[in-house]
Amino acid sequence: MSEGVISSDSANNGALQGSAQVSNALDQQATLKDKFSSLFSNAMENNPYFAAGGGLMVLGTGLAIARSGLIKASRLLYRQMIVDLEIQSKDKSYAWFLQWMSKYPQRVSKHLSVRTNYVQHDNGSVTTKFSLVPGPGNHWIRYRGAFLMIKRERSSKMLDLTNGSPFETVTLTTLYRDRHLFNEILNEAKDIALKSTEGKTVIYTSFGPEWRKFGQPKAKRALPSVILDQGIRDNILNDVHEFMKNGKWYSDRGIPYRRGFLLYGPPGSGKTSFIQALAGELDYNICILNLSEGNLTDDRLNHLMNNMPERSILLLEDIDAAFNKRAQSGETGFQSSVTFSGLLNALDGVTSSEETITFMTTNHPEKLDPAILRPGRVDYKVFIGNATPYQIEQMFLKFYPEEESLCNKFVEAVTKRGITVSTAQLQGLFVINKDKPEMALQMIDTMLKSPDNF
Repeated sequence: MSEGVISSDSANNGALQGSAQVSNALDQQATLKDKFSSLFSNAMENNPYFAAGGGLMVLGTGLAIARSGLIKASRLLYRQMIVDLEIQSKDKSYAWFLQWMSKYPQRVSKHLSVRTNYVQHDNGSVTTKFSLVPGPGNHWIRYRGAFLMIKRERSSKMLDLTNGSPFETVTLTTLYRDRHLFNEILNEAKDIALKSTEGKTVIYTSFGPEWRKFGQPKAKRALPSVILDQGIRDNILNDVHEFMKNGKWYSDRGIPYRRGFLLYGPPGSGKTSFIQALAGELDYNICILNLSEGNLTDDRLNHLMNNMPERSILLLEDIDAAFNKRAQSGETGFQSSVTFSGLLNALDGVTSSEETITFMTTNHPEKLDPAILRPGRVDYKVFIGNATPYQIEQMFLKFYPEEESLCNKFVEAVTKRGITVSTAQLQGLFVINKDKPEMALQMIDTMLKSPDNF
């Protein structure tokens, strides 16, 4: 047999020897394991320190370390796989999101809050509307195939300084891979909120140190629907447009970028109606501030006038009723806590707001202190009086478009009596006689004798 060939007997002997070696190694390992177990058992049974609790302390420490490691590992895993988005109550998107969530169909909520909209109309009737929004607690939604947990929390120790209400947060939680859904949700909520006011004018009133919406947004009033005397409407509109496009001109010359208007005249002449129509034309909101409010102070007035919602007209109605003409001693006649100097500073002081359009109205301009009429506070003054023959004609044709012949008779019948009539009275007469121009002509004397009924 050649040297390169190994016999089968030799191979078998080698395999047996290898198996015997492995068996011996396993036996030795088992023996060591048994010895270690025996040694550990003896240590536990015979060691007085272990018996006294030292061993338990070691075991407890080991378990605590293991638990801490598990917690850290889970937190690391959470940070890698989960993403949160926090929305604070002071952020504008907070209300948008709650409104969106309250209308979202695929939502699981067991905690709800009620939001009441209460409006008292001029005739004394009341309109109340309830809406249910997600309250404090956990909520779940499914949005475009992804699950999101939404947690609304309310702090009992922190207050929102702008309105005095408890500070709140909403936290959205989802998988990291679905984080792009946050932007989509916020944009969708914004679009829904803006669409609800599209084509409408939002009226704001002061509530504490903040502005709040008053009732539901009102349909925009067409500017031509308010009939003023010739040239007044177009002149004011042109002045406002001129102001709005010249911000840089004001800035380059260091002039405060503000414009103040005073509309004065008898009641019922269309001053407030025109401001509402102008806001609709400019796509602006209206912030109404009552200077006679009992708890209004200089600081609060200044804060409100410097924190108006964007694209808003500030309206100070019946400004003559807020104060009487100052006496020679310099005392103010304010019925509220606002001082005369506080009003002037809010209008054009160092802390007054920029890029604002302010409208004031009054039925008695003679009661106004000359200091408030100074340029920079009032830049444009215009008288809006009772109906002129032009206004009477235009209003008649607005209600009865095809009655030009009867319109001439109506205008002549009103003017020859030599008694003034307001546009509000004319509108009341035409509303009573819908589609009845002849009856409107016959009721002229009734209107003039009982103006309060029209």
